[in-house]
Amino acid sequence: MLYHEKVNDRKGIGLVGKRMLFVFNPRAGKGKIKAHLLDIIDIFNKHDYEVIIRATQRPRDAYEQAKEYASSVDLIVCSGGDGTLDEVVTGIMEEKSSVPIGYIPAGSTNDFATSLFMPKNMTEAAAMIMEEELYHCDIGRFNGQTFAYIAAFGLFTDVSYETDQDLKNVLGHAAYILEGVKSLFNIKSYHMKVSSEEIEVEDDFMMGMISNSRSIGGFKNLTGKNVDMNDGYFEVTLIKMPKNPLELQEIMTALVVGRDNTDLVHSFKSRKITIETDEKVPWTLDGEFGGSHMAVEIENMHKALNLYLKSMKNK
Repeated sequence: MLYHEKVNDRKGIGLVGKRMLFVFNPRAGKGKIKAHLLDIIDIFNKHDYEVIIRATQRPRDAYEQAKEYASSVDLIVCSGGDGTLDEVVTGIMEEKSSVPIGYIPAGSTNDFATSLFMPKNMTEAAAMIMEEELYHCDIGRFNGQTFAYIAAFGLFTDVSYETDQDLKNVLGHAAYILEGVKSLFNIKSYHMKVSSEEIEVEDDFMMGMISNSRSIGGFKNLTGKNVDMNDGYFEVTLIKMPKNPLELQEIMTALVVGRDNTDLVHSFKSRKITIETDEKVPWTLDGEFGGSHMAVEIENMHKALNLYLKSMKNK
């Protein structure tokens, strides 16, 4: 935290209030933050924060703002979808800053907020942040890149970054489902060699998720049960390519009910995993395009994110 300098004010010697960067995506979730913005700022001001407000203007803007202010503020609060959160977390980590963050979810799915049982009401989320109760959350490193809660490839994983923002705003969560159903008709698999302390396997996979989340794309149970967001482990789910419609149905049923009762799905926990392929595979990091790679190394950064979070379910 910053040291607060003494200054002369009308009442004599006092303390400079704490400084906060508040960066938000004005288009996320049908732009609903606009109706709550003044109330949110009022909550922050009542807790003696001088608030620097930045509305994102372009892709990667939240990332740039987080990098710029990481070493000069006491707190960074962001509001938007999981992509906005990812940009802020990445910016802070690149600056090697320990500044805490607060998150006011405003996107279409808000997997990260759902996983941590954050308030859905925006002003309640702002008030919760002002409790200033620290939760040390795991995040991930993907070939040197930071991600907040998921790195994934294959079926459905291109839905988020290929779904137009206007479509997300109009249809909400249904937009993801519509785009996902379309991708079922064009299933592609990748031949992969997967290595970790827990498993060594080589096979054809149509989808993989390395996550620290209780919710993926708005769906719960996909990563299994008893997920702990700061235990130092990822939940890994690798789905083999089905050979017929019955096998596809078996896979979908296993995912929906959250049970690893099929040989077509590998589910396990791991701190670190490497994946090698003979062709470039497109990846998504927190719903945003993470590049195409033939070799990836994914590592859990245990309790690396300082998050203001008050939730009885995380005690």
